[in-house]
Amino acid sequence: MDSRIERLIARIRDAEDALAEEMDARRARFRYRVERGRVIFEKDVRRAHREARESLLSFLSRTRPLVVLSAPLIYGLIVPLVLLDIFVSLYHAVCFPIYGIKKVRRADYIAVDRHKLQYLNGLQKLNCVYCGYANGLIAYVREVAGRTERFWCPIKHATRLKDSHPHYPDFIEFGDAQGFRTRIDRLRAQRNAPDRDGR
Repeated sequence: MDSRIERLIARIRDAEDALAEEMDARRARFRYRVERGRVIFEKDVRRAHREARESLLSFLSRTRPLVVLSAPLIYGLIVPLVLLDIFVSLYHAVCFPIYGIKKVRRADYIAVDRHKLQYLNGLQKLNCVYCGYANGLIAYVREVAGRTERFWCPIKHATRLKDSHPHYPDFIEFGDAQGFRTRIDRLRAQRNAPDRDGR
């Protein structure tokens, strides 16, 4: 890969790491810790959260009627999302070992924890469970698809993409026939390299 591109990718990854560190620092301000997957707030913070909770009736009274009427469209997506989850997980479990592609750790992408916040009412908690699952699932599917693309067709597109998965910068340039022939095997060999976080 071009050394200038490698330097730019390294700068992007450094910025991502700096952003993660800043997010960790901000979490400390809200006085909680995570122990064995459980979020633990300090006692006075939990009490303040319960006092800040808006009742379900108050919450619904402020909701526009069209928002309520659109709810079946939002929640109806759970069926295709669950089907996507089942089929992608099945593909991942069966095909990745056959291809020799490193498996994706699902828990790194799907986080369902916001429903534990005491300042949310029951409907808000349900919405947060749904959004955490849906957005995490899409991120998980994207990573499975990205690793698949890296194995089968690691060629950049001719057109510029708005956003791409993290494997894309390593792909071979569009139209580089010689590079494709010389780099395809090397890219496939790198498929089991540890992720940036060491997993």
